[in-house]
Amino acid sequence: MYYKENTIIFHNGKFVNAPKAVSDLYGQTLHYGYGVFEGIRAYQTSKGVKIFKAREHYERLRRSSHMINIPFGFNIDELIEVTYELLAKNKLTNAYIRPLVFCDPNMSLTRPNKVSIMICAWEWGAYLGDKQLRVMVSSYCRPHPKSTHIEAKACGHYVNSILASTEAKDKGFDEALLLDHDGYLAEGPGANLFFEKFGKLFTPQVGNILPGITRATVIEICRELGIEVREGLYKLSDLQKADSAFYCGTAAEVVGIQSVNNKSFVVPWNESLSKLVQDAYRLRVVEKDYSKLLVH
Repeated sequence: MYYKENTIIFHNGKFVNAPKAVSDLYGQTLHYGYGVFEGIRAYQTSKGVKIFKAREHYERLRRSSHMINIPFGFNIDELIEVTYELLAKNKLTNAYIRPLVFCDPNMSLTRPNKVSIMICAWEWGAYLGDKQLRVMVSSYCRPHPKSTHIEAKACGHYVNSILASTEAKDKGFDEALLLDHDGYLAEGPGANLFFEKFGKLFTPQVGNILPGITRATVIEICRELGIEVREGLYKLSDLQKADSAFYCGTAAEVVGIQSVNNKSFVVPWNESLSKLVQDAYRLRVVEKDYSKLLVH
């Protein structure tokens, strides 16, 4: 699914054949989840293949590394350049890109002595599909912000996401919704949450969530379209009274939520602000004008 015999990846300054690439089984990342990564998308536009917000993603990769004491000696301009080259070598246009900074062998619980970087890419549709989601509130909560750096996109954090998502799917739902340690709305396992009420959009504030780049893009779009966005602490009851809701993330893009714990939203999706934002986002990533969607 992710690579074929002739797939090329970038590994420590070289382009290599993916099936022949190797990693040390004693690495800290494998044993302790001590690594950082990014999810980035490239789209075919009228001006050729464009990586959406490449610099923002690689700058976050660097920030994530620094937050959890992983050395980051890579040049961002060079990483962007080799990512475009990687897409060309694999003949990819609409693609998902995964950079990973991983640590060398070290069985002690200390900062790594040396790190490596790998960048791979593959064709991947919207992670959660195109249909509206049936979501359940997870029995798991997001990690406490004093237990780790929540805003770092660290490998080990995603065990929490896997547990929540697997629980939801085992119970017949499409995806999970996690609360924070105080019972406030947080986010999905791999996406940020927005909901609509009174002609405005609401989203959980930073502090207990990963402040997603797609989340920031949605806020930018709303500002341009005249949609008010409020960030704050919200309870499940606030979401249950909402008119519509959606998840957003690089992998998921913008995907509507049909129901939470089997309670459906009252406004038809095609009549919601959420659908308008979804349409605008789809135009934004391929560099098309969406000003005609302006809210009056």
